[in-house]
Amino acid sequence: MATQLIDQFAKNLARDTQAAVYDGSKKGHEKRTKLLFDTYADPNRLRALAGEIKQHVIENLDTYLPAVEAKMQANGVKVHWASSAEDACAAVRDIMQARGLRKIVKSKTMFSEEIKLEHYLDKHGIETLETDLGEFIVQIDHDHPSHIVKPIIHKNRREIAKSFEREGLGAYNDDPETITRRARQFLRHKYLAADTALTGANFVSVESGRLVIVTNEGNSRFCLAGTRCHIALVGIEKLVPQDRDLGLLLNLLGRSATAQQLTVYTEFVSGPKSAQQPDGPEEMHVVFVDNGRTTVLKSDCREILRCIRCGACLNVCPVYRQASGHAYRSVYPGHLGVPDLLLRLREKGKREGAPLAAAGTPPMGAWSLLASQPVAWKAALFGGKIINYLPTRLIPVTALRAWEAKRTLPAWKGGEFRRWMRQREKPET
Repeated sequence: MATQLIDQFAKNLARDTQAAVYDGSKKGHEKRTKLLFDTYADPNRLRALAGEIKQHVIENLDTYLPAVEAKMQANGVKVHWASSAEDACAAVRDIMQARGLRKIVKSKTMFSEEIKLEHYLDKHGIETLETDLGEFIVQIDHDHPSHIVKPIIHKNRREIAKSFEREGLGAYNDDPETITRRARQFLRHKYLAADTALTGANFVSVESGRLVIVTNEGNSRFCLAGTRCHIALVGIEKLVPQDRDLGLLLNLLGRSATAQQLTVYTEFVSGPKSAQQPDGPEEMHVVFVDNGRTTVLKSDCREILRCIRCGACLNVCPVYRQASGHAYRSVYPGHLGVPDLLLRLREKGKREGAPLAAAGTPPMGAWSLLASQPVAWKAALFGGKIINYLPTRLIPVTALRAWEAKRTLPAWKGGEFRRWMRQREKPET
């Protein structure tokens, strides 16, 4: 049998790393479930309501995007539009070069990972420093986040202590408080030296034009406090119609992402420094980015744009727990809403004439025959054992060979249920 990349990655994953991912995601799922059901009688109704709010937004972006642009401009914000990752990177570069800005302190945002902004700016001589502790560790290790909320879920404190020692942040010490203190001391000097703050936004209120940024470390506040310019990268799907919608969405985000009643720091950023707002950067720029979102919006998979990036789907996924986020080779690992989306994609493939195993096709016909004939079923169970020893290229049925080329099957163990039943039915002696 052929072994697919994700399976090979999981197989070769260091045991410590796999244990860290498994334990971290399992605990995250258990804490989230307990908190939600301890707090609300029916959390699923709240999720459904939040989904309706987001669905309403993505179906009316043509109305909401111009409205939020007008509100932001009234607040003194300069709004930019980028259709692609390249356009977004260029927009950030142009803003900085036009003002002679060279040093960025960055609050956690997956969007910059999505468009590979750091590598782009580095080529243009612009320094970018991550200030979220997890992202900072990923950066100094030249690594990639493996979870959209907990970027270093795949690391343990011993690995982090070695990284700090290598980077000259102190002698080896794997005490978590010491690690955190050393990172804080290092970053404080960088905040003071930076001229630009780069953030994302968890939500953007169309009603008030405010960005909503949530963190547990307060690093976004430090980024915004002393810099001259604030640049925010925002996906066009991040809008919410009214400020009051945030009460629901922020409650669900905190509970689902980190099992907290509310994240420690929730910031509402209206605009640059002004007579009405005496603190903050002198300039504020918001870059709204499409990067394929309107294409998704036109498809049957548009519901994926409702995602609030809480990471709960990763925590519950057995494949993610075994393979980690790195196995997916994507900024957003895994399977956002995948069970329902798979059905829609399958239906789309059928409409477009893709070779699917629909009713009446040979694969489904073979299944029907085996499932309705006990003798044939038993023969198939016995014959299935041969597949364990048969190379993919020698599988006689072309359709099966093509199917196996895209998936890794576990070793055939057909008949276990029947053996279990026979064992149960044996009379007690």
